[in-house]
Amino acid sequence: MDYQYFVDHYKPMTCILSVEKKPDGGYGTIRIAAGNAAYIASIEDPHQVSSSEMLDNKFIPGSEYTKYIPKDLTFEDLCYSAAILGKPIHTYSRPERYPFWLNVFILPLLSDDPNVGYCAYTLELHMQEDSTMRTDLSAETMSEVLNTCIKLRSEGDIKEIFKEIVGDIGRLCDSDHCCILTVDHAKRRCRVLGEFIKEGSGLLPMQTYLDDSFYDITQTWNDTIAGSTCFVATDSGDMEVLRERNPVWHASLTGAGATSIVLFPLQHGGETLGYMWAINFDTENVLKIMKTLELTTYFIASEIDNILLVERLQIMSSVDLLTGVKNRNAMNTRIDEIVGGVRTSPPCGVIFTDINGLKYTNDHLGHNAGDELIKKAAKRLEKLCPDMEIYRAGGDEFMIIVSGMDEDGFNELLAKIREPCGGVIFAAGGCYGPGLDIRTAIHIADEQMYIDKERYYKNFPDRKR
Repeated sequence: MDYQYFVDHYKPMTCILSVEKKPDGGYGTIRIAAGNAAYIASIEDPHQVSSSEMLDNKFIPGSEYTKYIPKDLTFEDLCYSAAILGKPIHTYSRPERYPFWLNVFILPLLSDDPNVGYCAYTLELHMQEDSTMRTDLSAETMSEVLNTCIKLRSEGDIKEIFKEIVGDIGRLCDSDHCCILTVDHAKRRCRVLGEFIKEGSGLLPMQTYLDDSFYDITQTWNDTIAGSTCFVATDSGDMEVLRERNPVWHASLTGAGATSIVLFPLQHGGETLGYMWAINFDTENVLKIMKTLELTTYFIASEIDNILLVERLQIMSSVDLLTGVKNRNAMNTRIDEIVGGVRTSPPCGVIFTDINGLKYTNDHLGHNAGDELIKKAAKRLEKLCPDMEIYRAGGDEFMIIVSGMDEDGFNELLAKIREPCGGVIFAAGGCYGPGLDIRTAIHIADEQMYIDKERYYKNFPDRKR
């Protein structure tokens, strides 16, 4: 067949891809056999947005596709499915390496060579996303995605909802392990949002691997995906590519018994919020799995962004931004809970503190130094009162709600707080008495704190407010 003649009769950007067929049914080298004028311009014309994204801006028929873009296993699976397996394919996606969306049609072609398959690769570039391009999925795939969307918007415990969703995806992929992992870039931490492990797989829960260094491993995954929409490895050859790109993660996966993996980033608003993957999945249905997961991760990432926004708002409403301890709003809410009997374990005491000499610091060293003193005081209380409820009541005042401590321990804690340390000198007062009315205890602790403060300024009158 004259493939050049064939593509020259196409208006949109079109090329012919040849895929080497191996005796075992797999594939080898993928080449760009021919391209029409529009396709060649997308590589060579410097005014084309796609041209600047190419590794080489000179089109040479018969070249391996890796002359123009980095090796992309997702792209290779699509070409193999069309050229060798004879499946027509449509995809709409935005690979990370490009600033535009690709609307791609891949059609299998007849071949005179039993060892080489061919397909026509036609594409359009969209600078803005067109959501209507995602609606041509099969009824079965759309049903799976819709089911996920309904569950995401349902009421109930979010952990249980994601556990159910991941279970659905794990069974859809017929995988040994499926997981949704979020990453907190500010704190350099990871969190399992949902996980599925097939019974009898022998794989360990993801929590087993989440030590302080695991965040660093997740930061290597973007390079592993290498600018594509996802990373997919279906056989030993693909796993060898993974070993070359990410030897540490490859060793971890294969050590756990992984022979195949599909990994999708969860991206929203230009930020990677986490990842979803399936290990040892049904590689015979890789196209269906990739299409389903691509759209599913789109909605999951959007929901995770909403969850993170709510969490940030909750933090802003309950955490003091200067010190990191709970704020006055959280303190008032907690007091109302105790008065209303919401908590079953009432506190045994209350401690009120105030920083001695803060006005002196503000007047002589500036308010920045005063803020640093307040932060240092909060850290001091966190160290002395681990696992206790610490609130910044306002200004330089802190309240500590104490539980599970006898009176001797309470008095000992109060004495430690009053000890000067690292430039922080607290005035402190407390009220101990299990079952005591919380509002009364706060009033007494506050009065005792001011008595202690007057005692301090009596000894250091030059530091008095």
